Amino acid sequence: MPGFILGEKSEQSQTFDESGVRIPTTFIKTSPNYFVHLKDSARTGDLIVMIGFGQTKNIKKPNQGKLKKAGIKIPLRFLREFRLKQSADLKISAGHELKPELFFKKGDLVNVTGVSKGKGFQGVVKRHHFKGGSRTHGQSDRERAPGSIGQTTTPGRVYKGKRMAGRMGGDRIKVKNLMIVEVKADGILVKGLVPGARGGLLEILSSNF
Repeated sequence: MPGFILGEKSEQSQTFDESGVRIPTTFIKTSPNYFVHLKDSARTGDLIVMIGFGQTKNIKKPNQGKLKKAGIKIPLRFLREFRLKQSADLKISAGHELKPELFFKKGDLVNVTGVSKGKGFQGVVKRHHFKGGSRTHGQSDRERAPGSIGQTTTPGRVYKGKRMAGRMGGDRIKVKNLMIVEVKADGILVKGLVPGARGGLLEILSSNF
């Protein structure tokens, strides 16, 4: 059954597989996760599940009402909705804690989505991997310049989407088909690296979700 859970990037490390090959790993902390709300979609017949993760001090009043209705006393920080196909095997209800072993096991493949680290305002060499200008013919200050960015009177403007200097990072990134190395009570250990800084919110879904 396709699985889903929320978590935060905890720490990057390394381990060794059965054949002694070193592999990079990332531990994703998934506790606490709770089922907040369940409803049926009238249009498609799917089950829409809202889960909450993390703990904070202050939450918005609409979210307070959702947690109170579910009987959850922990002020959850993040709320996300997922759409599932109806299944008789799935025994879940609002207010119950979501453990990673409910959906995941060792060897499963998952897709991890997060927000990449912000790099601030960067030039075209770092942001778009431009080669830069030539160092010959007296060009002493054009090594990291973008070069020509448009034409003359026609069209008389710079095209939308032109690769230029600007803010870099802070994008929503999905890393696909990461293998689960170990499932723990408070999180999962995946093979490879995941986007974002330590403590950043991550969405973990089965690769066949």
